[in-house]
Amino acid sequence: MPRLTDLAVLLPLVLAALAGCDRTPPAPEPPGMSSAAFFDAGRFADVWHVAATIGDPACGPHAETWDVTGAGRYRVTGTVCGPSGSRTFATEAAVTGPGRIERRMPEGTEALWVLWTDADYRIAVIGTPSRHFARILSRTPEVRPDLMQAARDVLRFNGYDPAGLQPL
Repeated sequence: MPRLTDLAVLLPLVLAALAGCDRTPPAPEPPGMSSAAFFDAGRFADVWHVAATIGDPACGPHAETWDVTGAGRYRVTGTVCGPSGSRTFATEAAVTGPGRIERRMPEGTEALWVLWTDADYRIAVIGTPSRHFARILSRTPEVRPDLMQAARDVLRFNGYDPAGLQPL
């Protein structure tokens, strides 16, 4: 038979162990973000129309041209929205990993991840690992509804809220 002193030592240990057995499931974490593992830097090159954006002011249609300048390197030119409307930009970008690109901007180096492209590179979803910025890019100014829905699903899967998506 256990002695009273043994129970006095064991009881706090048993209670502490039971306290850690909370049966409430933990709150779901936001999904991780992943870049396109089979990204083809050569196929990504050319003109992309910005179809929609998150975290970027909308000021009308704009596009980007990605010209290959070397192995995994681009010269990127185009138009972006600024405080007083559209403005042009030109910068250099480099592939840093599968579907991962860094480009220099006036504010500093920006990491862009290609989250998805369809098999024919007609549409692409890019975003920053911080999730403060994302774009849906299209080879044409008009995007097929099924491809736009797929792009929205990719954004949601990667932790973005597609409700914040602004079509251009």
